[in-house]
Amino acid sequence: MKSIVLLFFVVSSCILIKSLLLEARQVKSNSHIVVMGFVYCDICHNNTFSKHSYFLPGAEVKVDCIFKAISPRTAEQISFSVNRTTNKHGLYKMEIPSVEGIKCAAEESAIVNSCQASLIGSSSSSCNVPGYKVTSDQITVKSKGANLCIYSLNALNFKPLKKETKLCGKSKK
Repeated sequence: MKSIVLLFFVVSSCILIKSLLLEARQVKSNSHIVVMGFVYCDICHNNTFSKHSYFLPGAEVKVDCIFKAISPRTAEQISFSVNRTTNKHGLYKMEIPSVEGIKCAAEESAIVNSCQASLIGSSSSSCNVPGYKVTSDQITVKSKGANLCIYSLNALNFKPLKKETKLCGKSKK
C-alpha cells in the first residue's frame, strides 16, 4: 500500500512539475513592450534638434498603438491609446505588459504592429506652437536577453511663436 501511495505521489509530482515548466516557457515567450519618444522646443524653427533646442518637460502626448497577436490559439488585435506627460528630460514612455501572441520585433510583426504619437499640449507658454505634430516612423529595438522590445518614436516638437533670430540667424528667402 505504501508503495502505491509513493508511486502516486511521484507521478503526480512529475505531472505538476512538467505543467509548471510548460507554463513558465509560455510566459517567457510573451513580450514586454516599451513605447517611448521625446518632445523638444525647436527655437530655430528648422524641425531639427539644434544647439539652441531643449527638451520639454511636462508636454502632453497621445500614444496610439495597434498590435496583432500571432498565435495558433489567438487571432486578436489589441489597441492602446493613452496620454502621457514628458518627464524632466522631455521623455514620454508607455509600458505594455506581457500579452500572449504578441511578437514585437519579429520580421512578420513589422507590418502588423505599429505605434505613433501626437502632440496634445506644451507646458511652456514661450514654446507652444506645434512643429512636428505626429510621429510617422518608429525604430524597434529587441533585447536579446529578456523578451523586451522598445519602440522608439521620432521626436516631436513645439516652436516659439517667433523664431529667435539673435540665436539662429535670419531665414533665407
